[in-house]
Amino acid sequence: MNFNTLLYTEDQRIAVITINRPDKLNALNHETLTELKQAVLNANSSDAVDVIIITGAGEKAFVAGADIKELSSQDAVRGQQFALYGQEVFSTVENSAKPVIAAVNGFALGGGCELSLACHIRIAAENAKFGQPEVNLGVIPGYGGTQRLARIVGQGRATELILTGDMVDAAEAHRIGLANKTAPAGEALSMAKEMAAKIAGKGQVAVRLSLEALRCVPQMGLREGLATEAALFGLSCGTDDFREGTSAFLEKRKPEFKGS
Repeated sequence: MNFNTLLYTEDQRIAVITINRPDKLNALNHETLTELKQAVLNANSSDAVDVIIITGAGEKAFVAGADIKELSSQDAVRGQQFALYGQEVFSTVENSAKPVIAAVNGFALGGGCELSLACHIRIAAENAKFGQPEVNLGVIPGYGGTQRLARIVGQGRATELILTGDMVDAAEAHRIGLANKTAPAGEALSMAKEMAAKIAGKGQVAVRLSLEALRCVPQMGLREGLATEAALFGLSCGTDDFREGTSAFLEKRKPEFKGS
């Protein structure tokens, strides 16, 4: 599978998507966004993939932001379309039926931070820096930053980060819940692969139904969310994986899930 701005591999049930523009600090232009969407869709349709990892080439940047040259040419009308397209791509990431882990190395700024926010889990190398510095350019986050950041770290902290444009390091990102785990510099991808392998070893129907239930949290009240959870729980109880998992537990052996 060939892309101009990405590297894509599938190995041991894991797809790794690498933003590959290191000379531009992996900045997101329109071509990169288009290829990223296609790569995520391809991974979701592949029978050989259970978990997806997104990372950036090199150690300087995960994604340093949107391509400023493209951004600078926007006006009020085109700017809205610019934002809507980025939101569409990142919603494809967020709505992936298969878990998506961000392995964040170096800068995750602007669109890069927003891409990490759209992933389900974030692992940050010690040299990672997160931020929404758009106010420094006289613009606001447009790829979902105002919405996802507040949902993950809370309204007050998100407001501070967006209005000041300040960056936070990996340790602070972990402290406020922006990063799930931290890794030594250069090891975020290997840690992400370890986690991906662990997830890939679970019952995949249950993994995907769990993701579906979790996605409902921001949109639903508790009562509706609980009803949705119960319905999805019922679906999981009707699967071969459920019968295998419970049988293996009772027989004190390792389950052999088939994803059905």
